[in-house]
Amino acid sequence: MSARAARSAVLQRNTRETRIAVKLNLDGTGACRFATGIPFLEHMLEQVARHGLIDIEVDAEGDVHIDHHHTVEDVGITLGQAMDLALGDKRGIIRYGHAYVPLDEALSRVVLDCSGRPGLEWFVEFPRARVAEFDVDLFREFFQGFVNHAKLTLHVDALRGRNAHHIAETIFKAFGRALRMAVAPDPRAPDTTPSTKGVL
Repeated sequence: MSARAARSAVLQRNTRETRIAVKLNLDGTGACRFATGIPFLEHMLEQVARHGLIDIEVDAEGDVHIDHHHTVEDVGITLGQAMDLALGDKRGIIRYGHAYVPLDEALSRVVLDCSGRPGLEWFVEFPRARVAEFDVDLFREFFQGFVNHAKLTLHVDALRGRNAHHIAETIFKAFGRALRMAVAPDPRAPDTTPSTKGVL
């Protein structure tokens, strides 16, 4: 079930493993609310909302008693579906976005293209497997789910860092900043699809 109004979307995704509800507003102020049962994921999503100036609400119920995998992946999928819905035909957007974000010793770069073609290039190595109870391998699953359903190309490079929390936070902050740039209205081409093909 889904609905689109202006540059916003409301979406639900229900499977045998998870039940996800998302609200997304690309022209927001960074307001957010999360109830996923996975605190570190929520901390990272807050970075996307705040630094992307995107209003995000996520309610998720999943089989976290088994593993966080299904819930993290399905939140990524549902947010990606909501992003695709909110962007519509992508007419009048910048299309491309990029950001470098440091946090103490850590530095990450995120570059994205609202291309209509899903693709993830992930060059990230964490110095440890977990932050608190969170398995850092699941971040790739989150972004893979997101790009597959938002239909965008995403390059993520963790350029340096020793602290796994810092590395993760720089990635999500940079992702928010790159999204903010890419989905922003282009004042010089407000009624144009940003592609020589005429469609994205």
